[in-house]
Amino acid sequence: MGLRAFFDRIEPSFVKGGKYEKYFPIYEMIESFIYTPKTVTTVAPHARSYIDMKRIMTYVVIATIPCILFSLYNTGLQTNMAIAEYGASGWRAAIIEGLGIGFNAANPLANMLHGLLYFLPIYVVTLVAGGIFEVIFAVVRKHEVNEGFLVSSMLYTLIVPASTPLWQVALGIIFGVVIGKEVFGGTGKNFLNPALVGRAFLYFAYPAYMSGDTVWTPVDGFSGATALAIGAADGVAALPQHGITWMDAFVGTIQGSMGETSTIACLLGLCFLLATRIANWRLVVGCLAGMIAFSSLLNWIGSDSNPMFAMPWYWHLVVGGYAFGLAFMVTEPVSASHTNTGRFIYGALIGFMVVMIRVINPAFPEGMMLAILFGNVFAPLIDYFVVQANIKRRAKRHA
Repeated sequence: MGLRAFFDRIEPSFVKGGKYEKYFPIYEMIESFIYTPKTVTTVAPHARSYIDMKRIMTYVVIATIPCILFSLYNTGLQTNMAIAEYGASGWRAAIIEGLGIGFNAANPLANMLHGLLYFLPIYVVTLVAGGIFEVIFAVVRKHEVNEGFLVSSMLYTLIVPASTPLWQVALGIIFGVVIGKEVFGGTGKNFLNPALVGRAFLYFAYPAYMSGDTVWTPVDGFSGATALAIGAADGVAALPQHGITWMDAFVGTIQGSMGETSTIACLLGLCFLLATRIANWRLVVGCLAGMIAFSSLLNWIGSDSNPMFAMPWYWHLVVGGYAFGLAFMVTEPVSASHTNTGRFIYGALIGFMVVMIRVINPAFPEGMMLAILFGNVFAPLIDYFVVQANIKRRAKRHA
């Protein structure tokens, strides 16, 4: 019996009136993950399109592949370099030593394997913990399990430090799924990005594990500041003195959350999303314009006491989570503005806010996460004023 025939045989038990009717969301989740959904329109008008929710979410996951691969390499690279000075311990070290690969930072295979041993547990815990609550809400509400969680789980994994304890990983994604999405009705009804909500929860609930110089490389005793922390303390001119060039930041061989460090990997993913029209170019242009304009203004104003005023826009682009947020979260269609004019304004607001938080607010060396959540909150208001302006303009035209 083929797999398709097996699903067809057991389906009557899960549809309305079947013995396991209340578990239909679980059946549908597994079946639609393997096969294309069979849902079709039954009455006119019929809209023909190759795009559905499953395809959209698949494209976004595909777009993250460059970031995933580089997160494995850079996490292993940073860890192996630190091990050379501080030594190795723990079950990951036992596995690597058992395989005879070693901790040579010059060996790409050793870096990829070591990075995988940090990435995979975080991703599995994220899938299990968040997936359980996705299924619970689907069963209780009697609706399908939304594919949106596949994207949220991947993005969430990529924006946490490699040293994050797994129990915190679970708490964060549960908070993001429940409070950031399900309480508003699920995928398509949330006005906040669930992955960012989970990350923000961890940032404010467990700040010692989410910020500082000791959290980015998971080696006991190692301390390494991010480019933004160095810039805030000593200015952008001090970055080369700490071994960080602009090209290092662009490629991504620096301290940071697992999937956020490589600007080039993020841009590859963004190009794919733009080419497939999953991402709207207006959001990207708006966010870049807001960041470039405000950072240039601060460069012109200058400051004798705040060295971040001197950080040019091309450094803001490659440090912190700006590139990752621009590619995968600013362009997220559900929580962004939906009008064309509103998309420009929404993107510009985020670009402005990330620079303002990084430069003006000394408590937050990174600002992209908070800037995007701030933009999420104002997106409906932006669209409201855009629509009202259009109504007034048309009313005057026909007066």
